[in-house]
Amino acid sequence: MADLANIPPDVAALSFEDALSELERIVRQLEDGRGKLDDAISSYERGTALKRHCEAKLREAQAKIDRITVAADGTLGTEPARID
Repeated sequence: MADLANIPPDVAALSFEDALSELERIVRQLEDGRGKLDDAISSYERGTALKRHCEAKLREAQAKIDRITVAADGTLGTEPARID
């Protein structure tokens, strides 16, 4: 996946839940706005990597989900689920 090429290894090793939790913490910290500018920039960059990682994990999960369909003749099949 090309999206994962720019994700730091420590972020790529995180589970979706851990990455999302850290991203939420960073967002709260940035919204608070009490830190130094350099720290805020570093946090923003890490948050961007965490966001890309979470999005990639969601795409992977979506690709694994199939929807069971029933044809007119009663046969069962699967097709990729559409998650909008």
